[in-house]
Amino acid sequence: MVVRRHPAAIAAFAALLVALPACGSSSSEGDNAITLYSGRIGPIINPAIKQYEDASGTEVRTRFGDSPALAATLVEEGQNSPADLFFAQDAGSLDSVEKQGLLAKLPADILAMVPKQYRSATGSWVGTTGRSRIIAYSEKLREAELPDSPLDLTDEKWKGRVGWAPTNASLQGYITALRLVEGDDVAKQWLEGMVANDVQVYDSNIPVRDAIAEGEIDIGLINHYYVAEAVAEDPDYPVKVHFPPDDLGSLINVAGVGVLASAGEDRERALAFVRQMLSQETQTYFADSSKEYPLAAGVQAPEELTPLEDIPSPRVDLAKLGDQRGTLELMRDTGAL
Repeated sequence: MVVRRHPAAIAAFAALLVALPACGSSSSEGDNAITLYSGRIGPIINPAIKQYEDASGTEVRTRFGDSPALAATLVEEGQNSPADLFFAQDAGSLDSVEKQGLLAKLPADILAMVPKQYRSATGSWVGTTGRSRIIAYSEKLREAELPDSPLDLTDEKWKGRVGWAPTNASLQGYITALRLVEGDDVAKQWLEGMVANDVQVYDSNIPVRDAIAEGEIDIGLINHYYVAEAVAEDPDYPVKVHFPPDDLGSLINVAGVGVLASAGEDRERALAFVRQMLSQETQTYFADSSKEYPLAAGVQAPEELTPLEDIPSPRVDLAKLGDQRGTLELMRDTGAL
């Protein structure tokens, strides 16, 4: 297997981490600030945070990290967490926190802004943007050559030609959905088959995409927006997008946000933050900057994207993707991690 590491990128991300106390109130009485745990990296979320700070006059103290790891931290901290808000990269991380009773139910006006399939069934979190799983592929391939399902990538003809990022929350979310819909046996067989078929391993999705462009691999399992971002910078970027119709291949997951039940006096400021994330201003920012699908009613997706309703995405209950521990155990047991 090939593992690509980018020390400069890792160092830059590490520089974004903001150390916060492990317990206690996030702000003292009269302190006009809220604390956000963010699974979204600084370059993406910071401009949106600034929009909220400018509109509200409230400071946002942010702790960055991987979404599943932050979810585990929130569960460990429980009611003593300093966090007021959790902004996750995937629905499963939000669901795992919700299942511990740590998220507050959101007001009806916020819930009404997001379609039902992109928010918690109990109203404890909402999706802010949508992202579809895809098969990214080299322009050297014809679309007719591509499989209708990621499960077909265990075929011998794809040996050593496929890349993925197994530590990425989006891939883990896909595997959790596969377990939910098809069962653990199917997920296990697929993972074992991918490992046996010499799937190439990368640290994150961007190196997967770029490896396709550089001819190292022919296919990658990533989210749609990684290709859209590259094409926006270079219309001749040699990677294309395929939406596989079978076996959850084009699963639409969400980045989303919830308010901690322990937010206390900071609750109203935290709710104002959620409303800002669903405002036309911030939804448009996410759509234009990261090429994700805005989920709030009335906000248009970038015209270069395949319309959300045209993606052959299965209807999976995103509020049932919280068994991240089970997915990680399965991935370790099969050698995928």
